[in-house]
Amino acid sequence: MARIIVLGAGIGGVPMAYEMKEMVKNKHEVMVISDTPTFHFVPSNPWVPVKWRKPEDLKIELAPVMKKKGIEFVQKAAVKLDPENNKVHLDDGSAVDYDYLIIATGPRLAFDEVPGLGPDGFTESVCHVDHAAVAAKDWDKLLENPGPIIVGAVQGASCYGPAYEYLMILETELRKRKMRDQVPMTFVTAEPYIGHLGLGGVGDTKGLLESALRDKTIKWITNAKVEKIEEGKMYVTEVDSDGKEKKKHELPFKHAMMLPAFTGVDAVRNVDAKGLVNPRGFVIVDEYQRNPAFKNIYSVGVCIAIPPVEPTPLPVGAPKTGYMIESMVTATAHNIADQLAGKEPSEKATWNAFCLADFGDTGVAFIAKPQIPPRNTTWSSEGRWVHLAKIIFEKYFMRKVRKGISEPFYERMMLKLLGIVRLK
Repeated sequence: MARIIVLGAGIGGVPMAYEMKEMVKNKHEVMVISDTPTFHFVPSNPWVPVKWRKPEDLKIELAPVMKKKGIEFVQKAAVKLDPENNKVHLDDGSAVDYDYLIIATGPRLAFDEVPGLGPDGFTESVCHVDHAAVAAKDWDKLLENPGPIIVGAVQGASCYGPAYEYLMILETELRKRKMRDQVPMTFVTAEPYIGHLGLGGVGDTKGLLESALRDKTIKWITNAKVEKIEEGKMYVTEVDSDGKEKKKHELPFKHAMMLPAFTGVDAVRNVDAKGLVNPRGFVIVDEYQRNPAFKNIYSVGVCIAIPPVEPTPLPVGAPKTGYMIESMVTATAHNIADQLAGKEPSEKATWNAFCLADFGDTGVAFIAKPQIPPRNTTWSSEGRWVHLAKIIFEKYFMRKVRKGISEPFYERMMLKLLGIVRLK
């Protein structure tokens, strides 16, 4: 009997464990190692600061679900991998052996790369539900004493959708409270243009998102390098198309949320073994989600290495979206099952993108097949239906985790939603 360890219990790790267990049944052991006892639904984090969701609404206790599925759940933090000896070292001094390892840790949030960035500095974050809960307190202060808001993503970031969502959700809530006229808003991003999204744009995302910002009288700065952040002030250098300084900005704020750049988590990026990770600590994988240097290590989700889609004046990473992650999970489950049966891996992830960006009372949706251009399918749309679809999507994904459902459903949901749009 082989032991298959899934390291991480997020949007990649939990479905990975479910699909892997469904594939191998009781013939092999599936174990999940996580530093947290709960799963939380990251895409809904932007709703927490404005109190549209409570943190507990987005959390699910994992141990009971994993037990029902016959998956061993170890709630401890991994401190270092030892791929040459097939071990995961844990924070209590113990080590767990594996036959196959699937790294699904998500990223390390590199707040330290910009002075003053992050919850321990002067800006908020919606990358984690606990950060979003802290942001809620700062949001309450803004409501008591209104002033400028800055939202965006710093250089090196690779996940831009939540920044646009958070910006528009705040704008919607301020309008509902009849306070929008008291709060100037600015979007600050390393993207070369609004709607780039780390993808080189998808369909007319540039036009759709620029129009949305204009309609809401929100200013923006693109090609923006955040130099440092102090209490109530952000220092930004705007660069030109060659990456040279164009203009300096000193932006005041009462509330700011800036998405950070990502790296691999410490337990993975600090591994001495050559060929496991790239310089940023992301796991190197081949077309089968397998690490070329260690054939019994796979990786899925935000923690894998994907090069930027195109050169940009400032570093702009490529996002790993939910639909893309789901396809990685399914391919990995099949490929490990093949290896266990003495076959070579043959399944490849589709790496398509299907995104719903909620803007509070409307939204923007896009599909990119594949996510990285050139593409066979490029589509984008806007409307209130996106906001409603995001709510439905949250409901079904949380049900999937809570019930231990192993079936992938991103593509099914996408086709249903597209059918609704066409009927309209």
